[in-house]
Amino acid sequence: MRLEINKYIVADSEICHGKPTFKGTRVMVWQILEMLKGDIPHEEIFEAFPSLTKEHIKAALQYAADVTRGKLEREKFIY
Repeated sequence: MRLEINKYIVADSEICHGKPTFKGTRVMVWQILEMLKGDIPHEEIFEAFPSLTKEHIKAALQYAADVTRGKLEREKFIY
């Protein structure tokens, strides 16, 4: 089962055990959030994951905000 969380993030039961990843990659959203938490500069994130852009980082932060305020549960991952 594949859920489109937003333009950049999906959760697919066939990819990374259903953890949210960036579309077309196996990069898990939590990995980027952890890097941001650790004050890793965006440039280093892009070096580690060349397929990602600034928009992917924004999408990860929006996803985290949505999860913590419960928006995703109410809308069942569709917005």
